[in-house]
Amino acid sequence: MRKVLLPLLAIAATATPAMANEARIEARGGVFWSPGYTQDAYGVAAGYDFDLGETTFAGVEVSGDKIADTGTKVAWGFTGRAGAKVSEQGKLYATGGYTTETCNLCNNETVHAGAGYQQGFGNKLYGKVEYRHFFLDQNRPDGNAVFAGLGVKF
Repeated sequence: MRKVLLPLLAIAATATPAMANEARIEARGGVFWSPGYTQDAYGVAAGYDFDLGETTFAGVEVSGDKIADTGTKVAWGFTGRAGAKVSEQGKLYATGGYTTETCNLCNNETVHAGAGYQQGFGNKLYGKVEYRHFFLDQNRPDGNAVFAGLGVKF
């Protein structure tokens, strides 16, 4: 199996610049806050962007983020994003999606919306900064997060 997969991965890696659409994975860290509460957070994400023309794109992303506090768990995010290619390697975008509950004793699944900027560094690497607003219910104040990520495009 390895004899088949390794050559296919090598072909995919060298063909990536010619592909219009791209898959990506990233590691990220940042801060989550709501009134009276601030905590660092970290996570991972994987996504795929589809070209909608020369200057626009849309994509999907699955993420797992953890607020670094006792009593929290990984919150799984399912996000769509759409935006504009503002330079050869820069993307400005808006996001929206759904996030599962973030703590052990709460039931606060939520929708989120935000915006971000992604900048490519060569053919494979990219960095991004993203803001998300979480619309919480159950008489709890809304939450916010800012993440910086570093990833690889395929």
